[in-house]
Amino acid sequence: MRAVVFDEFGAPPSVRDVPEPVCPPDGVLLRVAATGLCRSDWHGWLGHDADIRLPHVPGHEFAGVVAEVARDVRRWRVGDRVTAPFVCACGRCPTCRRGEEQVCERQQQPGFTHWGSFAELVVIDVADLNVVRLPDDMDFDTAAGLGCRFATAYRAVVHHARLAPGEWLAVHGCGGVGLSAVMIAVAGGARVVAVDPTPAARARAEELGAEAVLEPDGCVRAIRELTGGGAAASIDAIGGPDTLANSVGGLARRGRHVQVGLLGAAATIPARPIGQAIARELTLIGSHGMAARDYPAMLERVTSGDLDPGRLVRRVIGLDEAAVELAALGTAPIDGVTIIHPN
Repeated sequence: MRAVVFDEFGAPPSVRDVPEPVCPPDGVLLRVAATGLCRSDWHGWLGHDADIRLPHVPGHEFAGVVAEVARDVRRWRVGDRVTAPFVCACGRCPTCRRGEEQVCERQQQPGFTHWGSFAELVVIDVADLNVVRLPDDMDFDTAAGLGCRFATAYRAVVHHARLAPGEWLAVHGCGGVGLSAVMIAVAGGARVVAVDPTPAARARAEELGAEAVLEPDGCVRAIRELTGGGAAASIDAIGGPDTLANSVGGLARRGRHVQVGLLGAAATIPARPIGQAIARELTLIGSHGMAARDYPAMLERVTSGDLDPGRLVRRVIGLDEAAVELAALGTAPIDGVTIIHPN
């Protein structure tokens, strides 16, 4: 099969023929119809994830059709239209038994713990637990963004930020996760201020319902003035010491900061946000994807028209372009989701 492969961290990826993956006894092989190009893939390409072994095929958010079903799988058949969260849980560890599969102790992650979806086929482990059926009227391009960015934003906003109608949410970083968070929060009745250095991303946040958009420089004071003392909740959707500090600094007393963006291996967390968390009794929350069991509530809101993740898709490219654009993700401006068609 054809796939995007890198042989060294940070070296230019290439597209070439590689062996097809082997279906595990409890899994399925998915024929990838669409897969997203995500900043987390860029982190992996740079070597920020200790699970990656070279050579490697990236890609962790995808949708397609079941191509092979292992003997131990009961719920799925060849031809089913499906997706999966980027965390594939084991279903057996103590954390999974508590219903927290998104932080499974023995999780598998396509594109990180094994080869991913920048390819014609990808493995989904423990399929009866992790595979999610797509609504009949949902196209693959829309579905591809659910497994990481949209579902991650959904859980960050709905489960962690816990905004009441009329409360302010500050979203720092308006890439795929941040723009998803804007859409989800606005649909729930929250007021949103979005922060991003690029005009195109700020414009997209306004299109999705943000009441105000700001550049990062000076945003803490501006957020506190705009919201009358600080946002009830904030999300760092990019990752980095500066965005974390801005996100925490713009919160009201007893506000909630949700960290979604990866900070990178070399990032140093500044002391000031921790001091502010103590003085204002802030809550600092990490958010790591969303388990398959929580998808039905999100999909119901999508099929009802309350949420429209398809609005976030900006470009569709092929594997050859993906190999080039993966390396550019660290500096390229982002104002939505780029989808890859492997075939």
